[in-house]
Amino acid sequence: MELHVRYEGDDDPDKCSARKLARMDEAELHRATRSTPPGIVLNPFAEQALSPADRPTAGDGARHSRLVALDCSWETAEREAFDLEGIHRSLPFLVAGNPVNYGTAFQLNTVEAFAGALVILGERDHAERILSTFSWGHTFLELNAEPLERYANCEDSSDVIDVQDDYLAEE
Repeated sequence: MELHVRYEGDDDPDKCSARKLARMDEAELHRATRSTPPGIVLNPFAEQALSPADRPTAGDGARHSRLVALDCSWETAEREAFDLEGIHRSLPFLVAGNPVNYGTAFQLNTVEAFAGALVILGERDHAERILSTFSWGHTFLELNAEPLERYANCEDSSDVIDVQDDYLAEE
């Protein structure tokens, strides 16, 4: 899958996972909303959770073969910032493995959001590849091994929400 980032540039550039993905030719950064291509938009405000049912199929075209993330500070993330063209999906319960938000639920950085989405969509090898360029990348997959496996085995968004509810009940 192609990875695209609507890049705000308001985080520390030395810690920005989106910039590193772009340097590694794993993602394309876009400075404006209109230059960001449509795709599956990873949006924490979306009403429907990402699920294996969102996997691209032969007749879907390019729109479904792209993941799009917004790279901005969690302090400035607002619903309006995610006004990007495409199919909006939220990620289910996952825990950050990066040094900045380690152990914090739902506060993933861009590479973690992409990796989580890729695993759910059945592209674990791609997730492992993009995380391999980060010294802590394996930590994200280790922390989330069980939920990611369970989400990837769901049929649709409602199943994903049921699995997520199991984890939230334990929290």
